[in-house]
Amino acid sequence: MRKLSAGKKTDVRLNDNTEQAAGSVLKRLVDYLRPQLGLIISSVIMSAAITVFQLYIPVLIGQAVDEIVGPGAVGFDAIGSIALRMAVFIAAAAICQWLVNLINNAISVGTARRMRLEVFAHIEKLPISYLDSHPHGDLLSRAVVDIEQISDGLLMGFTQLFTGVLTIFITLVIMFSIDPVIAAVVVVLTPLSFLIARFVAKNSRAMFSKQSVSRGQLTAYSDEMLENIKLVNAFGYGAEAEKKFNTINDELKEYSLKATFFSSLVNPSTRLINAMIYACVAIFGALSAVGGAMSVGTLVTFLSYTTQYSKPFNEITSVIAEFQNALASAKRVFELLDEKIITEDALIDDLGGDCKSIKMENIDFSYVPGKKIIKDFDLSLPAGCKAAIVGPTGCGKTTLINLLMRFYDPDSGRILLDDTDISIVTRTGVRSQFAMVLQDTWLKTDTVRNNIAYGKPDASIEEIISAAKEAAADSFIRRLPQGYDTLIEEGGNLSAGEKQLLCIARVMLSRPPMVILDEATSSIDSMTEMRITRDFDKIMKGRTSIVVAHRLSTIKGADIIIAMKDGQIVESGTHEELLKKGGFYSGIYNSQFRRA
Repeated sequence: MRKLSAGKKTDVRLNDNTEQAAGSVLKRLVDYLRPQLGLIISSVIMSAAITVFQLYIPVLIGQAVDEIVGPGAVGFDAIGSIALRMAVFIAAAAICQWLVNLINNAISVGTARRMRLEVFAHIEKLPISYLDSHPHGDLLSRAVVDIEQISDGLLMGFTQLFTGVLTIFITLVIMFSIDPVIAAVVVVLTPLSFLIARFVAKNSRAMFSKQSVSRGQLTAYSDEMLENIKLVNAFGYGAEAEKKFNTINDELKEYSLKATFFSSLVNPSTRLINAMIYACVAIFGALSAVGGAMSVGTLVTFLSYTTQYSKPFNEITSVIAEFQNALASAKRVFELLDEKIITEDALIDDLGGDCKSIKMENIDFSYVPGKKIIKDFDLSLPAGCKAAIVGPTGCGKTTLINLLMRFYDPDSGRILLDDTDISIVTRTGVRSQFAMVLQDTWLKTDTVRNNIAYGKPDASIEEIISAAKEAAADSFIRRLPQGYDTLIEEGGNLSAGEKQLLCIARVMLSRPPMVILDEATSSIDSMTEMRITRDFDKIMKGRTSIVVAHRLSTIKGADIIIAMKDGQIVESGTHEELLKKGGFYSGIYNSQFRRA
């Protein structure tokens, strides 16, 4: 299992550059919105229309009130006309609101879709070293959960922010046109809402950042435990795993509660200020109405505008709290997108040919600086050679495969295929020369047929069946419920040996120039292994192949056996030659096949 220190509490601190960092993240979010500029303009226009329609309704209400309480008889005809106009404006506002919701959903969902595509494509280009050293659950959290948080924040922003800002601006203009003194009272009290919003933003940003980090850690730890649940149960680690999970979960709870606390201050605080503003307007307006400076209907209109003016502050401060969450999530997504990807500066994309000679000259390599795994390594394999690599665990066998496939590049030295340095060949070009079967098998959620044809999608069913027979997989495949059309979900309904047989069948079908088998038959019984080995020998005749094996019975027929220890070759030769030497290889072989 990958070792994860997620149970350790992470202290995410704000520094002097927090505001600047938030501004940078916001700028990058805006850049993501540029392709949808047309939809954004449409949303702004619709929002303006909604604001105009809604703000004209208080005028009509005031007119209706004056028709009722004014001198003389009640003007029922005028009231009916006013009611009809109100119905038209209300219906128009409702239709525009529906269209705005559709447009804003398209903007937020479209932006999230673009970000997901970009993140997925970026992950595919990240170095294997990065993926090996970062919890996959955390990457998953950034690609799915964090982008969803961004989408929610953008949706709330577009839904409420534009309309709110326009409403505040237009109502202020109208209120100053009606009574500048009362409007000035409203403006004087308004900054209190901004002060609260700033306080909430400052404190909630820190909590939402910590919440995002903890959420990623929780996802990573859950993924790790579920991925290795058999080992967890086998070693009785369940209680300890639950304890660690609870630690991370409690940390997430703490940050979530604090984030919720600060963001929940918004609504009651702004409501209090809005009530104060409304009370002041009502008092000053009533005095003006009593003094004859305005009619009762105008007072009703002014009070309606005061409510319309105050309402967006509740919405905007809620948007600010949600947007802090979105910014915290966006920061994590952009951190992933800023990770350095593999850049191809190679000159060659296709090596061509059916088989290759392999040379490794003066190779040094280390996963961790200062701790060499491969030291001053030299190897030469002629084209068409069947080579076997043996040695104790940790001697560098799998590392050699990683270097050959350009999953990693050597710290020094060079690797040549047919005298071509692979450093000038694209990674895709290098990997197209090899097919691999690993001890850790991987099958995608698809049919058996499509899993075998993974390296040759256009293969016919006859070719697939033939490859399965060569891999000794045909018999168990036919016993599956739908045979070759049986759906397998990441290999979960197959044994380890059956998974390996399907992976071997995949190689049998693709017929690559070179083959790498890294403990490819470790989960297969000896009789089946012998049969597969014979079929491999036939298929790979005249082709270059490399076999990494602990079970030495499978490599007796290799053209050359390379014995490794501590990242270096200690012996090489045929099986018989190495046994005659009575050295390192002989000791390994005798330990497997002779009793002490």
